[in-house]
Amino acid sequence: MSGSVTVAFQGELGAYSHIAALKFFGSIDALPQKTIADVFEVVEASGARYGVVPFENSLEGSVNETYDMLLETNLHVVGEVKLRIIHCLIASPDTTTSEIKRVYSHPQALAQCRSYIRAMGWETVPYYDTAGSVKMLKELNIKDAAAIASELAAETYGMKVLQKGIEDFAANYTRFLVIGRDRVPRTGRDKTSIIFTTKHVPGALYMALEEFAKRNINLTMLVSRPTKRTPWEYNFYVDFEGHVSDEPIRRCLEALKDRTVFLKVLGSYPAATDE
Repeated sequence: MSGSVTVAFQGELGAYSHIAALKFFGSIDALPQKTIADVFEVVEASGARYGVVPFENSLEGSVNETYDMLLETNLHVVGEVKLRIIHCLIASPDTTTSEIKRVYSHPQALAQCRSYIRAMGWETVPYYDTAGSVKMLKELNIKDAAAIASELAAETYGMKVLQKGIEDFAANYTRFLVIGRDRVPRTGRDKTSIIFTTKHVPGALYMALEEFAKRNINLTMLVSRPTKRTPWEYNFYVDFEGHVSDEPIRRCLEALKDRTVFLKVLGSYPAATDE
């Protein structure tokens, strides 16, 4: 997509969600939000046209708050972005690595750099956002600490990158979803996301998944989350290739209604290409 639109994302300017939004739209009027829930709320209230939220990371797994918000919202998934996450050690321009005693960042970023941090012997301090931790060090003029965030965050707040690529594994990708109020048309290279709940009986999940198999529909993700209503019962989040307007997908979803007790279509959208 191109052209400047108002896009909300969790975190401060320079956050990875901000980078994902720039990658997807090209040019945006950025609307930073404190939490993922705030992103959903501002888009629902028409304060932003779109929102960009983290969904899953290749190292740390699901972003549970996003999963839970997708269950509750009336918004649609209208796109996805896959972003290579390159973590940087960032500090004040006159701070050296030997002066650092503690490191601030979002818990996910700290977890993705745990081996590096452990080897350096630093105390970890969780913060609500990667870029926000850089902004905080700048505003408070903290000299004996560093933050873990993107290179864009360092540039945004006039801070120094002490080391780039400190994540424990290079294959560190986060998949972001783009949410909006309107559905998007078929492109021919689409993906669909749904949530369903089955009856609590033997073979219920197998019978639901069979509807995809017999129509040769390729599943790309299957994740379970507690329903939070009944202990040990789960909602299933499923991604698969195709668009809801495709005849095999339409027939599959119709058949699923008889195999489930709850079914919600989150949206069909263009599938992101792998970097």
